[in-house]
Amino acid sequence: MSDTTRVALATSTMGLALDEDLPPMVEALRARGVDAVAVAWDADDFDWSRCAAVVIRSTWGYADRWPEFLAWADAVEAATRFDNPAGVVRWNTDKRYLRELADHGVPVVPTRFVGPRENLVLPERGHFVVKPAVSAGARDSARYAEHHHDLAARHIAALHAAGSTAMVQPYLSRIAEGERALVFLGGVFSHAIRKGPVLTDVGVVDNDRVAHPDQVPHQPSAAELELAAAALAAVPGQDTLLYARIDIALGDDGSPLVMELELVEPNLFMDHSPTGLRRFTDLVHARAVAG
Repeated sequence: MSDTTRVALATSTMGLALDEDLPPMVEALRARGVDAVAVAWDADDFDWSRCAAVVIRSTWGYADRWPEFLAWADAVEAATRFDNPAGVVRWNTDKRYLRELADHGVPVVPTRFVGPRENLVLPERGHFVVKPAVSAGARDSARYAEHHHDLAARHIAALHAAGSTAMVQPYLSRIAEGERALVFLGGVFSHAIRKGPVLTDVGVVDNDRVAHPDQVPHQPSAAELELAAAALAAVPGQDTLLYARIDIALGDDGSPLVMELELVEPNLFMDHSPTGLRRFTDLVHARAVAG
């Protein structure tokens, strides 16, 4: 098969070992007539320019090498088709995009961003969450109570020392009802799951916790679908995204709020959709052929 029909699914060393969606994606693309390969994004000996398209899948750990990852995305996009686009990758890997969503009128979880040497104000009542603005899989994140201000302040100082901007958000009272993850493929809703809360322990940073516990299929409400569509409409750029996952939780009044907009390397929960893998494969094939 010629190089012009080759598609690379960009992953990582960890992704090659643990990404359960990756082997079925490669197999389905090959069955579709695509020369599909899974390659770590930081592989030294792979020529991305010889691919008809490169799709980001499980580039886990990129947050620890964020500038290098962004430079890689720019270089690959300059050489071939890249999904999702490098500009979207740059925008979405820094969670300060939540401010832009809010400025566009999209309801989001209230978020305060705290940079080094900025005044730190922590909630006086209720539980709250501290995490870095550039992270994935709830890494370096923790939940605190109002009497944990000293512990939370040390967490924020550690994030600053590592070069990160910190985020402070309320811990939503209805999170036990489940986080919703709505998956869109080619701009069209595909499927959704509901999962259990992640930050169940108070005052604990645990980077080994399960990122998506207790998954069950979910039928999104009309309000959730409307919110997801509004969030996607606020993404910069004109390209229809190959994939998107909108993570939603309920506010205290029951209305849906965007927790995160996952456009770079989200788990797409393909095992919860009878048609998702075929839809993904068809889209990747069509985009690779179109160039």
